[in-house]
This record gives sequence, C-alpha cells and structure tokens, in this order.
Amino acid sequence: MFTKIFKSLTVAFVSALMVLGFGVNGAAAKTDLLVYTAIEADELAGFKKAFESDYPDVNIKWVRDSTGVVTSKLMAEKNNPKADIVWGLAATSLMMLGNEGYFQGYAPKGIKKLGKLYYDQTNNPPQWVGQRAWIASVCFNTVEGKKYNLPIPSTWADLTKAVYKGHVIMPNPNSSGTGFLDVSSWIQLMGEDKAWKYMDALHTNIARYTHSGSKPCKLAAKGEIPIGISFAYRAAKSKNAGAPLEIIAPSEGIGWDLESFAIVKNTKNLAAARKLADWSVSKKAMVIYNKSYAVVAMPGIAKPVKNFPPGILKKMIKNDFAWAAKNRIRILNKWRDKYDAKSEPKKK
Repeated sequence: MFTKIFKSLTVAFVSALMVLGFGVNGAAAKTDLLVYTAIEADELAGFKKAFESDYPDVNIKWVRDSTGVVTSKLMAEKNNPKADIVWGLAATSLMMLGNEGYFQGYAPKGIKKLGKLYYDQTNNPPQWVGQRAWIASVCFNTVEGKKYNLPIPSTWADLTKAVYKGHVIMPNPNSSGTGFLDVSSWIQLMGEDKAWKYMDALHTNIARYTHSGSKPCKLAAKGEIPIGISFAYRAAKSKNAGAPLEIIAPSEGIGWDLESFAIVKNTKNLAAARKLADWSVSKKAMVIYNKSYAVVAMPGIAKPVKNFPPGILKKMIKNDFAWAAKNRIRILNKWRDKYDAKSEPKKK
C-alpha cells in the first residue's frame, strides 16, 4: 500500500514540475535571450532553428534593423542596456561601442581556430568576435541599362560620369553598415580630400539614399533603378533568383566589414549568451555562414558562393577597423551635412 502511495505522489510531483517548466532533472524552463542584430531578415529563422536545435534550453528573441539603426539604438540605451548579446553587427560598430565600456570580454570555445584578423586582438579576453565578412559590390540591371544606353561600370570612378546621372542609388551610411563601409573604404583608398571630392561628384548622380544596405540591389533587381551600390550577398541572392544583374566589384578595391558578436556587460543571461557565442564560432555555424557568404572567420571552411563577383577576395581593401571605429562619428556627421538632403524619409 505504502509503495503505491509513494509512486502516486512521485508521479504527481513530477507532473507538477513539468507544468511549472521543470523537467525531472531539475533543468529550468527556456531562457529568453534578447539578441540585437543587423543580419538580413531572411536568414534569421534559419539561424534560430540551427542554434536552438543544439541548445533547446535557449529561446532567441531577435531585435533586427540596419547596422546604423541598431548601433544608434545601443548608444541610446547605453546607461540601461536591454540586449543580452549583439550578434551579426559590424565589427567597427562593436569596437566603437566597446570603447564606451558596453561589452564584457569572452573567449568562445574554439576561438583559436579562427583567423586572427577575425576577432579582437586588443583585449584579452576579446570583446568582439567576427563571424563572416560582408563585401561591397555594385548591382547593374542589364535590362534597364540597355533601356537607358548605359555602359556597365567597372570602377568607382565610372559612377561619377554624367551618363549615370539619376540612375544610381546607394545606402545612407548613418543608417546602413554597407553605406559606412563604402564611405570609410573610399577614404582609406583615396585619402580624405580626394574621397570627399569623389563623393561630391557621385552625389550629383545619386537618385536617392536608402536606409538599408540591401535595398539598392533589391531595387536594381526589380528594375526600379539601373544601378544599386550594395553588397555581394544580396547581389548574388537576387541574381540566383533570376534578376537580370551584373554584379561588379570595382577594380580600385572594395570595402568590407565583419559581422561580429559581443556580449553586453550587464546581461542577466550570461550563460545563455555564452552558449550562443560558443555556437557562433563552431564549424557547424561557419558552414551555415558560407551558404550565403564567401568569406568566413574559420580558415579552410569557405567554398565558392554562386554569383559572387570573381576575384572578390583580392579586391578587398586592407581595412583599418580601429581607424574606422575611431572616426565613425566624425565621418557620419560630415556625410550627413553634405548629402542627407537626398535621403529617403525614415520609417516611423
């Protein structure tokens, strides 16, 4: 009799634990992990599914926007950070925020398998860790180009020619990481004075500036504009879907940045944030990154990606991330003063 009563009580107790969110091993219910990101929206569901299949005790809750918007949001929340981890944001943004004391260092398991270019070498443990590179490119709609009798450009300088007036769209660097990597790379390639003169000439041909790095290529793919300055992932994805695009990596050299992550200093979900960090440098994650991006942080993983511009690796400039982070605000303020009148209205 006593044995039956004991078994009944045990079953009832276990059932109660299950209802309250605990398993028989005492494990807590899922941890909600608030993740700020600038990763393209059409990739997020796949990343969430892949990570949570390995760590079912964590539930990712994305807050997604363009790089500049996410960076501004983080700065606005500086005195009371809300995110647990920032994931897939430009390394230059993370470095700038790191200089404000925003993050805590963490060396994810397996970090030594990454190339040294891809994670913070200044702090130990590193405050930020890179995942993959996104790379500037130009989307040229061949149908629209033929309609307006436009030659296919091969250089950045070409885009300042009078024939392209009103036929070019690019991202606003205050909103878009792609826009900022364009501007900062032009300054590094040409020097300050020549770069601003170049942007003055380019501005004459710009139809408008978008608040998204992918939008110029999306618009070019739809035939709404002949030329969109964007990045290789979106260009290749659009062409793979059948858009009549030529994807150009200008011969002078192309800007790039690292999608990277960093753990927020005051997170209350540190264990879950570290799990995402560990997963993010794993071989499994790198293989997933390489499905869409040609350059990933772990050497020996990357395979060619269909319709990425040929020779793109050799055209990537020697990017000084520390300089870009240090000068970011100054560059963005000057750009805004000079060119913002052609920007699209911001979403409310």
